[in-house]
Amino acid sequence: MADDSFELFDLRVEAVIPEGKPIYCGAKAGDYFELKGEMLSMPAGQGFSIYSISAVLPLLAAKQRPTHPNDWMTSDAEIACPDPHCGSRLRIVRGAKRLFSHAETTAVPLPKENDDK
Repeated sequence: MADDSFELFDLRVEAVIPEGKPIYCGAKAGDYFELKGEMLSMPAGQGFSIYSISAVLPLLAAKQRPTHPNDWMTSDAEIACPDPHCGSRLRIVRGAKRLFSHAETTAVPLPKENDDK
């Protein structure tokens, strides 16, 4: 069988709490969650607003993948809290690359080299 491996970045999403700004989402300095593959985890006893998570969720799959150095997805990393009155932001930080196998992540086989797409 041909190599079916691919790489994804581990991500850490950190709360950014600007000094002197009102915070309504419950985020505190030092709060974070991690994404490794498809598994999201956070430290015991720590929570995150579902509304804050919903603001970053659509970007996480793209941030996990290697991107061109000039792509905005490579450089832009902070997302505002969805509450326009809240001063917090979430910063997406890329970590180590992790190797995955296509066959271990989906039941759909890779197309054969001569298959039409």
